[in-house]
Amino acid sequence: MLTHPWLLRLFPFLAWFPVNSVILRGDMIAGITGGLVLVPKAMAYAQLSGLPVYFGLYTAFVPAILGALWGSSRQLATGPVAIVSLMTAAAVTPLAVPFTDSYIGLALLLTLMVGVIQFALGAIKLGTIVNFVSHPVILGFMNAAAIIIAASQLDMLLGIPKGRSDSFLADMWEMFGYLPQTHLPTLAMSAFALALMLVLKKIAVLSKPSVLVAVVITTAVSVAVGFEHKSKARPEQIADPAARELVVGFARADEQFKSLSTEITDRSSRLRAAEKAGNARAAADLRHEIDLARLTLASLESQNKVRSRQINRMHFERAKAPDNEAAPLYVKGSVPAGVETDGRVWHIKKIEKGEMRLMGGGDVVGNIPAGLPSFRMPTLTLDAILSLLSAAIIIALVAFMESISMAKAMATKSKQKVDPNQELIGQGLSNLGGAFFQAYPACGSFTGSAINLQAGAKTGFAMVFNGIFVAVVLLFLTPYLYHLPKAVLAVIILLAVTGLVTPAALKHTWQASRVDGMVAVVTFVVTLLAAPHLDRGIMVGAGLALVLFLYNTMKPRVAVLGRYTDGTLRDAKVNNLPASDVVTAIRFDGRLYFANVSYFEDAVLEAVANNPEAPYVLIVGDGINDIDASGEEVIHHLVERLNENGIVMLFAGLKKQVHDVMRATGLREVIGERRFFSTAELALRAIYSRAEYAGEDDPLRPPPRSNTISPAMLHD
Repeated sequence: MLTHPWLLRLFPFLAWFPVNSVILRGDMIAGITGGLVLVPKAMAYAQLSGLPVYFGLYTAFVPAILGALWGSSRQLATGPVAIVSLMTAAAVTPLAVPFTDSYIGLALLLTLMVGVIQFALGAIKLGTIVNFVSHPVILGFMNAAAIIIAASQLDMLLGIPKGRSDSFLADMWEMFGYLPQTHLPTLAMSAFALALMLVLKKIAVLSKPSVLVAVVITTAVSVAVGFEHKSKARPEQIADPAARELVVGFARADEQFKSLSTEITDRSSRLRAAEKAGNARAAADLRHEIDLARLTLASLESQNKVRSRQINRMHFERAKAPDNEAAPLYVKGSVPAGVETDGRVWHIKKIEKGEMRLMGGGDVVGNIPAGLPSFRMPTLTLDAILSLLSAAIIIALVAFMESISMAKAMATKSKQKVDPNQELIGQGLSNLGGAFFQAYPACGSFTGSAINLQAGAKTGFAMVFNGIFVAVVLLFLTPYLYHLPKAVLAVIILLAVTGLVTPAALKHTWQASRVDGMVAVVTFVVTLLAAPHLDRGIMVGAGLALVLFLYNTMKPRVAVLGRYTDGTLRDAKVNNLPASDVVTAIRFDGRLYFANVSYFEDAVLEAVANNPEAPYVLIVGDGINDIDASGEEVIHHLVERLNENGIVMLFAGLKKQVHDVMRATGLREVIGERRFFSTAELALRAIYSRAEYAGEDDPLRPPPRSNTISPAMLHD
């Protein structure tokens, strides 16, 4: 199909046409196969991101179709992934409580910001910007993130409470204190799901849909054994006064917290208006009010963290009561004699709007709204944008790196060309569109893409069919997912991230380069220590990699050369070669620029001082890839300084870009056109033709040739 280039640029999916029925049928099979695996994983990843599970399905719908239509890879599957889900939670959790409306609003805003950043980078053709985040940085980050993801699922796997603070390690330590409260039915369900998935993976015919089969079986078991038990109660039903006061205090502080948060948002808007209008007095008053409100917020949050820990440790027994009466709740072990209970142990799952949500069994997915995601405009506020900006930039880059690495890997097998800039545009549009249809940040999925490739997908229609399959699930199948245990989703995540822990790759990086190994280890450690602020690990790792790169370029390899037994020029120090009485030959390996010019100058002068009898200095510049103004100036000074001392400076093997700078500045004329040679051997022949007094046994004398070079070549 012949299509105008600009039309293909706007609508790259036109390159798929014409599509015959065979290709379309294959793409449909690949799309449905991928969808069967994707649905349970999408819900699991949404759980990881701190959002209701159905947001994972939303993210697997619109972004998947847009990413396929506007990306350059025909097999890349766009959707929710573990790393980006965790980074979303890490970015939004400090600003709002997971699963709340404010949290959802911030997650959608984050998706929009990630989409804008990716689209802008692709539109201005900056796809190579991801190269600033080196492989060791990503390697260290991925390994740390995988450990964080796995550890963060402990509460779901064991049915225990989970702390929420500004330190992931502190939350983990607190969670270990809840291990005695492990809910045995939840632990049993986790073990059953894990064993089931591992067994199914070993059965060839069930290997691909193993996750889906496990979901169906565990959901059926959940229904059969009555896995879920939940209820609601008012704090007034708690019989123990101290426990009741604790819950009432938490509920009261929580309402105050939400009210103050709304007030701060309102006052921040009024503050910007006052500053814009130039009303300094009103702006100062509003800043004072906001600061006081934030101090109160911090106090309330601190108090409720203490209360939350105490509430998490409380378990209740509920007395039997008529349906029209509120049943009293007794702290476990304090039920009065003669009072009959319902036989269950309850704990408080959540306190919201003065009401307690009680859990007396395992946690399940629950109600999933039927229907496609509705259009929802992300709430745009300057404070929220500024708070999420650094995280959005990091997520945009990490998500694109994961996408493009998978796309390139598949391109080598499918023999298709991948355009990084077009892929950035595709990923950007997938997140931009997803932000308006309740999706959190998406990117290329390793699992989904591999399934597409193995299933024989030829065009992006595979992901279009994949998205349509997810839409069918949302429209018709959500009621069947109600009893799916969340412990099963945690097991799915656990198995998904095991492949991201790669100690062998870390060891290989360390063996290849101690510097790269150190960057990977530092990124790994900082990511673990800084969690949930995962962006800090990336920034510290990238910053360290850049600093170490600059440090290494400040002291590139400089070698004084000698003639080896096989006639080649080699490092005299390494090979223990004698110095020449005629010429000091020096090789410089690296770009000559402002950061290393002084090192270059010192190295040349030191070599001259160590061989004072030699009247010639030869710079072998095969390794000099570029030169800036500082490098040109230093060479100018060196030539003049050596000339004053009766030493001639010559150059061999310089690249075109170096010659261009020297011509533009007139340095070639200053040095002399005949003091430049294409190879070191030609330069040495010219030197030894001029240096007639040199002995035949001089170690740098080239082997004899019939054609000699005129000694005049060394003079201007």
